[in-house]
Amino acid sequence: MAHASALTATWFRCAFGLAGLTVWILVRGQGRALRLTRSTGHLVLLASLLMVLGWALFFAAIERTSTSMAVVLFHMQPMWVLVLGALWLHERSSRQRLVSVFVAMAGLVLATGVLQHHPAASQAAQVSYWIGVAFCLVGAFCTACVTVLARRLRQIPAGALAWWQCALGTAVLWIWPMRLGWPEWGASWVWLASLGLIHTAAAYTLMYAGMARLTTGRIAVFQFIYPAIAILIDWQFFDQRLGRLQLLGIAVMGLAIWSSEQGWGRRRLAIGRG
Repeated sequence: MAHASALTATWFRCAFGLAGLTVWILVRGQGRALRLTRSTGHLVLLASLLMVLGWALFFAAIERTSTSMAVVLFHMQPMWVLVLGALWLHERSSRQRLVSVFVAMAGLVLATGVLQHHPAASQAAQVSYWIGVAFCLVGAFCTACVTVLARRLRQIPAGALAWWQCALGTAVLWIWPMRLGWPEWGASWVWLASLGLIHTAAAYTLMYAGMARLTTGRIAVFQFIYPAIAILIDWQFFDQRLGRLQLLGIAVMGLAIWSSEQGWGRRRLAIGRG
């Protein structure tokens, strides 16, 4: 919608996000939280680099595949979160939560309409298409790594971690809009501003605040809420008609998330009584 290249869109996302987060942090008097320490500085910079790379790969994948296919493949990240959480943080997920993640993934496949819009065989065989698929899978892994790193950096305010991600992206990618040109004034700038201020500054601050308090198993399940809401917004505000399979997929995702939390609630109650 912004009519910009992948790296240009990523730079604007970071730049607008940086502006919004800077105001937020200054208003809350958390400027000192932006200082990097020897114990956490390398993890913050690594998380920032991985997140910017993930954003760029996602936009590049959309250009080579399709939005629905990119969303499905990019949301392999909950699977990566479970694996990384078990290997790095030594967090075990219950069988019910694992089942919920896979059921939610199946619902996401249905909700995006991928099964209703098969790419032509000749198109699927193109090198560009499979490069886009690879971009999604690598980007999903990068984003999952950031999720696990955010759990390790729980002592850092959520807004500070998101600020460093946007700051690094703004500093590294500035050359692309300078070389390729700026988008035309109008709808493109509105879309890019909302991408940076709402989808990045506000959304990632809230997500990191929640990730610091949740296990990787619960995070993996909750990460399916975002694509479900995005699909519903497309239907409600952009006149994107949803087929029966897509509606079924959203229902399946909601059921998977609900059932996962029901099981967690009963176990917590049982522990409390014990």
